[in-house]
Amino acid sequence: MSFTARGIIPAMVTPFDRQGKVSKDGLRKLVDYLIEGGVHGLFPVGSQGEFYALEKEEKKKIMEIVLDQVKGKVPIYAGTGAITTKEAITLTKMAENIGVDAASIITPFFISPTQNELYEHYLAIAKSTSLPILLYDNPGRTGVNLSADLVVRLSKVDNIVGIKDSSGDMSLTAEYIRRTSNDFSVLAGRDTLIYGT
Repeated sequence: MSFTARGIIPAMVTPFDRQGKVSKDGLRKLVDYLIEGGVHGLFPVGSQGEFYALEKEEKKKIMEIVLDQVKGKVPIYAGTGAITTKEAITLTKMAENIGVDAASIITPFFISPTQNELYEHYLAIAKSTSLPILLYDNPGRTGVNLSADLVVRLSKVDNIVGIKDSSGDMSLTAEYIRRTSNDFSVLAGRDTLIYGT
């Protein structure tokens, strides 16, 4: 698959109004602000966007607003991760139908899947969509880590094109880079490590 994740792709916060509803105006202003700042992509509905507290319809609305406001200027990497494979597939298909450019899928949280179960989870999602997929490793938030061996296996799946690594473990990040092909993107998910990748 010829899709390369690169550059500065900020994880977007989700602005809410005083009633706790997604602020459509605030979201549009945030998109404009980030694009004017020179980013290379946008990542809505991720950890910073409080995906875990959003209902499916809210996620859909956020993706639609971001897509409309971006107007093709930069790629959109929508967060479609969930605890279950079934829900992650549903969210990924929804994102694909909306028209985002890629899906970023965090490891399941609350449960403790094995590395082989994680392989099957990501493989099932990848088979369900034509979207490019970024794996998302954030063990500090999920309690689940993607090993270098697993990432190497998953990097061979055609539409799994990279990983957002928020582990903070530079040795692991280096292994991801060293052991995967040049067309597999490794993105630093921690600001303190941005120069390392």
